[in-house]
Amino acid sequence: MRFILRLIINALALWFTTFIVSGVTVKPYAEGEVPTILTYLLIALIFGVVNGILGTFIRIVAFPLYVLTLGLLALVVNALLLLLVAWISSLMGFGLYIDGFWAGFWGAIVLAIISWLMGLILRPVTRDR
Repeated sequence: MRFILRLIINALALWFTTFIVSGVTVKPYAEGEVPTILTYLLIALIFGVVNGILGTFIRIVAFPLYVLTLGLLALVVNALLLLLVAWISSLMGFGLYIDGFWAGFWGAIVLAIISWLMGLILRPVTRDR
């Protein structure tokens, strides 16, 4: 259930990001509302897999560089991971299109902030026992 919630949050955050950052667009695989929603969910799934596997590996390997740059390298890594998601989804014939590194850079920042805020609002309530 938590996985589905995170997937929906990331899809909504991506949808908002396309409105805020001018160089980030999404092209659905067909016309209509259902294909558009499925496209956003598929891109969110691809982003989750890429960020979970490759992003974690990069963060572990590049930990000394993160410390040296006081975490600023994380912004560049997130932008490159978003560009990778755009490349993977374009190979599938639909998906995320980014107009260059800086659009990816700002898109990754906006996506992370919106996803974080929505995660705070929509996270399940837990009780202390």
